[in-house]
Amino acid sequence: MANDPVLRFPELRATALASKAWPYEEARKLLKRYPDGAPDKGHVLFETGYGPSGLPHIGTFNEVLRTTMVRHAFETLSDIPTRLIAFSDDMDGLRKVPDNVPNQAMLAEHLGRPLTAIPDPFGKFESFAHHNNAMLREFLDRYGFEYEFLSATELYRAGRFDETLKLVLARYDAIMDVMLPTLRQERQATYSPVLPVDPKTGVVLQVPLQVVDVDQGIVRYTDPNDGEEMIVSILSGGAKLQWKVDWAMRWTALGVDYEMAGKDLIDSVVQSSKIARVLGAKPPEGFNYEMFLDEKGEKISKSKGNGLSLEQWLTYGPQESLAFYIYREPKRAKQLHMGVIPRAIDEYWQFRQAWPGQELDKKLGNPVHHIHNGDVPEEALPIGFGLLLNLVGVLGEADRDIIWGYLRNYLPDANPVTYPALDGLIGHAVAYHRDFIAPTLQRRAPDAREAGALADLDAQLAALPEDADAETIQNEVYEAGKRAQFENLRDWFKALYETLLGSSQGPRMGSFIKVYGIANTRRLIAEALA
Repeated sequence: MANDPVLRFPELRATALASKAWPYEEARKLLKRYPDGAPDKGHVLFETGYGPSGLPHIGTFNEVLRTTMVRHAFETLSDIPTRLIAFSDDMDGLRKVPDNVPNQAMLAEHLGRPLTAIPDPFGKFESFAHHNNAMLREFLDRYGFEYEFLSATELYRAGRFDETLKLVLARYDAIMDVMLPTLRQERQATYSPVLPVDPKTGVVLQVPLQVVDVDQGIVRYTDPNDGEEMIVSILSGGAKLQWKVDWAMRWTALGVDYEMAGKDLIDSVVQSSKIARVLGAKPPEGFNYEMFLDEKGEKISKSKGNGLSLEQWLTYGPQESLAFYIYREPKRAKQLHMGVIPRAIDEYWQFRQAWPGQELDKKLGNPVHHIHNGDVPEEALPIGFGLLLNLVGVLGEADRDIIWGYLRNYLPDANPVTYPALDGLIGHAVAYHRDFIAPTLQRRAPDAREAGALADLDAQLAALPEDADAETIQNEVYEAGKRAQFENLRDWFKALYETLLGSSQGPRMGSFIKVYGIANTRRLIAEALA
């Protein structure tokens, strides 16, 4: 935050302390957590967790981005150093084969084994977890997150959790008292907070056990396969913990101060917080966000692969638009599918273009302030993404140079060097139109009244100079609709979109005609009338 140009304003911290933007509201929880300054460890620790049992998706990216926004907000309010760790629960046993990966039969042979002990079905890394961890780190690095990656397997095996594991054994009965009331009766009979890794098969076992020696981490259980009594150490990778206990153990061992979670994990947060207190730790601050849904309104799942991938969004929209979509209304369930991308792009730019002229309190509440950590780029966008899509729609398979040529009708100095963001959006528009719009376009013939209005509009356009501005053109479009006695001018504009562009929705027609050109638009009208 040190490079944030907004820091030139001496009232920044005071304004941020009163801001209603949700990252600042979350950051104030951490201020209350440490009213006397930095904790003994010398920093505030933010954590995001990830289970690499399936390919990472935007939901994973979402949690890191939102946590980063809270971290930056806290750095505005406090001088206490911060760290962010991205934790992979990669020692978890594989419970189900994901639907969206190859070599599923091979994976099925390894059910129950730690994810880091299962071969990579893609054949690229030493294990399935290593593959998914690499994908996670790749898209976090692409966005430029500052984070430290931690692997559960590496920390368990290195003994980093050993002292806290001993504490789990020492307070075993108290942990059971927390967990058993939350379980079904048949599950209570077999439940154990500790999951030993079978030394014979490498499978993470879910078996009841008895604590033998707390200081040595020794437990006893009966092998479910052959009935042999096993006496093993749970230290240094000999076991992992059940999910809710594992989460609490991690908070305790690492000293986590902040971690958010999806609404589906509210119960886990409650139980893990109780267990953290049993272990003598203070649970982290955080909040529960709503889940992303697919186009059918179903929860996005890593194993189903029914959500957008980061690569898909970045094919059709810039990463700032994704960050904008993630920032907005984190406690409201939102659909996440291809159809939301164009609107997210245009709304992002609307907020970005408003930011420079806003008062400081409004700037701190503007999504782009948090997306860019206060260092909002100055470049303006003269053409909206929706208008670009419509231009590409009528041009068909036009290349980038042709599109720039048309844009100069609207903006004489239009070129990729002056407007690099617009140049990037042209590529996104071409890809989005090609893959999602072009297959659906179908121009219809106008009815009699619409044909008369189109002919009237054509005559008015013919009388205009080729360099007429967008506002003048828009007025002529309005007047043609009024003369045709459309009771609702929305019906007139819808008719224009459907007969000229092949879509039920479209741009501001004055701006579109200015970009596309009066002569070209008249050819579209002639085609519609024919």
